[in-house]
Amino acid sequence: MSPFFSLFLPVLLFLFLLTVGFTLRARNVGVVMMWIGTLGIFAITCWTILEKLPA
Repeated sequence: MSPFFSLFLPVLLFLFLLTVGFTLRARNVGVVMMWIGTLGIFAITCWTILEKLPA
């Protein structure tokens, strides 16, 4: 799998969780999905930044 798709697929998954969670925000499961999506996008962003820093 190319580096682009190995980063693109998790981002797409977490954005999908954010979208579905926002539509279900009146229920507890929707709030949990939004949390997971937000933390996942944040984690991918931090991982990518840390990966690019010199050792």
